[in-house]
Amino acid sequence: MSQPLAGIRVIELANFIAGPLAGTLLADMGADVIKIEPPKGDMGRAMPPQRARESVSFVALNRNKRSLVLDLKQPAAREILLKLAATSDVFLEAYRPGALEKMGLGSADVKKVNPKIVYTSVSGFGQTGPYRRRAGVNLIIEAFSGVLSVTGEPDKMPMRPGVQTADVFGALFATYATLAGLVGAGRRGEGRIADVSLVEASIAAAAWEAADYLETGQVPKALGNKHRLNAPYQLFETRDARYLAIGTPNDMLFGRLMQVLGLEAHIADPRFATYASRKAHEAPLVALVEAAVRTREAVELEAALVEAGIPCARVNNFQEVFDDPHIVARGVVGEIEHPRLGRMKAVRNPVLLDHDGPDVHRHSPVLGEHSEEILRELGYTPAAIAELVSAGVTRLAPGAQPVAAE
Repeated sequence: MSQPLAGIRVIELANFIAGPLAGTLLADMGADVIKIEPPKGDMGRAMPPQRARESVSFVALNRNKRSLVLDLKQPAAREILLKLAATSDVFLEAYRPGALEKMGLGSADVKKVNPKIVYTSVSGFGQTGPYRRRAGVNLIIEAFSGVLSVTGEPDKMPMRPGVQTADVFGALFATYATLAGLVGAGRRGEGRIADVSLVEASIAAAAWEAADYLETGQVPKALGNKHRLNAPYQLFETRDARYLAIGTPNDMLFGRLMQVLGLEAHIADPRFATYASRKAHEAPLVALVEAAVRTREAVELEAALVEAGIPCARVNNFQEVFDDPHIVARGVVGEIEHPRLGRMKAVRNPVLLDHDGPDVHRHSPVLGEHSEEILRELGYTPAAIAELVSAGVTRLAPGAQPVAAE
């Protein structure tokens, strides 16, 4: 048995989150992901927190990969990359549109040496259009795509999400495009060229808001922590100043919530009789629920709601998340060995397969850790590798020297 993507080779040219996360998702499933880095490395290597000269953030996003350093400003480096592309299945890149074409490494150039390769490009605004060269990092994408306009409290400055939504959405769509391309290449022998825009990924993720506007012409507004279509479905403060998320997406669950809160007398209120009427009369309904929730302790009320089958959860901090017995039982956090950081904890891939699923089989690479290994696989001799290192075309891991063939 082997992992689903065993035998698939992926070339990754990307920095920070979106491209590298897509590469990691492929690597977790068994793909041989070769991360091409400039002499100073992926810019994510400089991100805090830092320990033993390694970025813990970078380590979390780049496991299961091999690092090959290439200075793509030099013709010899571009020659190496095209030679590698000739024997690879995927070319995953997140450079600014047009940059790789100027180097002779665009999709057309790579397709000349390997027509079957899947070429996936990830960028802020896409490969075409008037904004194709516009810089776009996570916050800018969230702002441009409309996501921030519906995040936060009504009539106040928008609140940025606490996680990198645009980058993660982009990574997921890039992975989806790449996997679809691999299936197509396997069946038809044709490698597709995929253009994944972070802006468009965020717009696609805002499915309800986009559909609402396109149908009604009304611009969706920020709602705080309330739901766009349902009520009550939001955060409530408890007596001990904790926050509890409660959602009642149907009549049965609404009735159960009212019973748990001691508000049975209001179940028959015609204002609260249906899904639509509850949303239409959200203000008086929420006022009732808020008052009742404030009389209860968070842990006690959560337990009562769970017992009644009502969707709910306390707002956990990350310590509470990782200490939770369910998360512990599911083995969400494991341990890996890193050459500089030693034994360290890491979050596993969220997908579980019945066998040969994603795993952490290789630590995040030290810059240039696999340069020699990969170059030798391409047929370069130790002497040739030494010349490339001397010319600055590549670099090896700190302290490493080309090893003579046995």
